[in-house]
Order: sequence, then structure tokens, then C-alpha cells
Amino acid sequence: MLPNQLASSYRDPAGFVFDLDGTIYRQINKVAREEFDLFISSGLYDALVAKGLIVSHTEVKDLKKFKPDSNRLAVIKPEPIPFISYPYEWSFPQLRDAALLTLKIQKLALEHGMILKDASAYNVQFIGKKPVFIDTLSFAKYEEGQAWEGYRQFIEHFLIPLAVAHFSTEQALTMLQTYMEGIPLSLAVGLLPKKAKFKKGLLAHVYLHERSQRKHQGSGTKAADAPTRKVSTFALNGLMSSLEASVTALKPPKAATEWGEYYEFTNYGDKAFKDKAKLVDSFLGQLNKKPQVVWDIGANNGEFSEIAAKRGAYVVAWDIDAKAVAANYQKHDKLDGLMLPLVQDVAVPSPAIGWELNERMSLVERGPADAVLALAVIHHLAIGRNMPLPKIASLMNRIGKSIIIEFIPKSDSKVKHLLASRKDIFPDYDIEHFEMAMGAHFKLASKKQISHSERWLYLYTNKKSV
Repeated sequence: MLPNQLASSYRDPAGFVFDLDGTIYRQINKVAREEFDLFISSGLYDALVAKGLIVSHTEVKDLKKFKPDSNRLAVIKPEPIPFISYPYEWSFPQLRDAALLTLKIQKLALEHGMILKDASAYNVQFIGKKPVFIDTLSFAKYEEGQAWEGYRQFIEHFLIPLAVAHFSTEQALTMLQTYMEGIPLSLAVGLLPKKAKFKKGLLAHVYLHERSQRKHQGSGTKAADAPTRKVSTFALNGLMSSLEASVTALKPPKAATEWGEYYEFTNYGDKAFKDKAKLVDSFLGQLNKKPQVVWDIGANNGEFSEIAAKRGAYVVAWDIDAKAVAANYQKHDKLDGLMLPLVQDVAVPSPAIGWELNERMSLVERGPADAVLALAVIHHLAIGRNMPLPKIASLMNRIGKSIIIEFIPKSDSKVKHLLASRKDIFPDYDIEHFEMAMGAHFKLASKKQISHSERWLYLYTNKKSV
């Protein structure tokens, strides 16, 4: 591996992605000459860019600044992705949209004499609320009668996770963190209820598919979806349409969650809510340097994330509740390009996983953000999850250069609600200990009480960046 090659980009002999002085590039290897030339000359690349389906790129003409490499054909500079997210952090509609994007690209590729070599969910990223394809080297020349090698991968990366979530809970999508290669067919038939067989497409694409795989396993014969099986272009397009219909038929489960309607049941009065919004906006304006990237921890449906986005920041709106994230994602307006809603439990944040534990980055590795909003979240961590205040402050220190954080005292009705069903074993949960914990890592820039409430809002700047 070259020193600056990204750890997630090592499996494809056609090329790899690397970082040089903070700029992302993709190297095209000589072995991919025919496929890459066809990708450009066929008009497929231009068609995908025109429809906003793939990240655009420019070819780097002067290669002198790069290390010599006898395998290199070319180097391209892709459009930057503001924040890298992973399928296990997406809400149901995000994974579904990523699946439909993959199928749309496959259809367009076939029209230009090409086919997707794979169907990995990791080939998709989000720029704000828009899914885009990022793997320029996923396209191969299509030969008449060729089957789709990525069929099973599509089923296990997209269709099965969506189906399992549809029949259970959206939390099922976090299984993709454990099953990075997709939820296996063999596991899916055990997880799905019997009635799933009657859902559009699942009998053929999951149950019969799994039966075929099991029948041929270890037999030395080819399974039904093996790449050597001859498939007409008509049948291949029919497969894409069937998969599209199957994905579209799957909907998020209807079960309500506590945080999905959080702002409908908050104890904020209208005046307190408006004053809090004004203070957040004011604190953002007080920062010495305008934040380019803001993380909103516990963003719910993005009410306060929008304040940072309106100031031009790219906002990653994290929330533990997949339903709230989905609501944020499906709430479309002019800020869509600056808002990326994602599912995240900051008490158990996304870890570094994959090969050598660095193929997929941890939450902390993708920071620090220029600013972090931690509003109405500290009491859930400290009391709901037994996280000591110094530990919370330590995490904030690792993920943010500046922190806008809300402290909610025990006298607040929301904290009383948390303590109603458990013993109060939190003698240090008070404003003095909170300020002491934060002061170990941060410099206090501003402190204001939210009007018509007992809550306080703080602006801290990280001592390391002061």
C-alpha cells in the first residue's frame, strides 16, 4: 500500500483512492485502460454527470507531483465529498434511495454498452440529502448474454436489510455494521417472517435465490445467479425492473418512537424555544472562524441544524432515532445540499471496522468538526446512559473544535422524567461539576440562560485550537 492510499480502497486492481496534501485523487491502473476508456468514450460518464448520479472528476495532466508508479494509467480528481458516511448510519429511506440509484445507474450503463461490476452500498455517498455514486471504476464492458455479477451483492447490501427492517424495526439496518459484506441470504430466510414470501419480489430474490445457493453449495455446479449463466439483455433489464419494484414496495415500519415526535412533546414553551434558537445562532456568530462543518449531536428532525446550515456550514445531523433521521432526510428545502442526517448513538459511536480495523473510519476519526451542537443531549448521556460528566467532556474534546452545549438541571421536568423510574445515583450531576468537566478541555467563551426555562447554553472553544 502506498503511504497515502486510503485504507478503504485496496480491493480493486483497477485502481485506488489516495490523499495528497488533503486533496482526494483516484489512480486508474493500466489494467483498467479498456474499461475506463469505454466509460468515457461511450458517453456514459457524461450522461451520469448530467443527471447528477455520479461525482464528476477532472483528469490531472501533470503527474510529476505523484510518486512514480509503473501500474498507473491516469489520475483523476473527483468532486469532494464533504463527509463520508456508511450504510449502517443511514435511515431506511436513505438506504432505499441508494438502492434505487444503483439500479438507475445500472440501466443507464446497459444503454451505453456497459454494466456495473458490483453493487456495493459503499459505492454510494450522500452530498447533503442527495445520494451519488462515487466509484468511477465500477463499470465494465457489457457482453451479450452476460449475467450481472453484482446481483447477489445487491440483494445482501440493499434488498435484505430493507426487508428485515420493513418487517421488524429500522434499527435492523445497524446489522450492516456487523455484516459489512451485506446480510447473508442464509441469515435472511431465518430472520424474515413467513409472510415475507408474499411481499413483492422477496420470494424470487431472497427465498428461491437462497434455495439455489444452498442446493449448489459444495456441489461443484454453478448456482442460478452464477456469472457464467447466459442472460439476454431483455431479461437483464427485466431483472432491474423487478428489483426496482421490490425495493420500492418496502416501507419503513410504522411503529412510533419517543424521539420521532420529540418537539411535539417537549417541555419548552414557545418563548424558550425561540430564545434558544437565537442563542445558538448568536453563539455560532461569535466564533472567531466561520465553521465549515458542524455536527449536531441529537439533532432530531434538524430544527437547530438548520440554523448552522443557514450560516453556510455543512451540517451532519446525528440522532439515535432512525425515524427522526428519516423525517429530517425527507424534509426537503433549499438547505438540502448542506444537511446530512445520519443515525448515530454517541454513547456507542461507530467504531473503526473492517480489514486491520481501519477499512471504515470511526466517528472520532472523521472529526473534529469545526463546531458541535450538543443540545438537550447531556442529561440523556449522564443520567440515561450513566456517562460521567468528565467522560462526556472528553468525547466533546475529541470531536469538536468548538462546542455549543446545553446543560439541563435536575429540576427540569425532562430530567425528573428520567429519574422517575430509577434511583438517583448522580450526586455530581449539577452545573458546577459540568463546568468543571468542560473546563478541563475547553475555554468558556459565553454562557447564557435560556429564557423562560432553567436551562443554560454554553459556548466553549477547544483549548487546543485557541
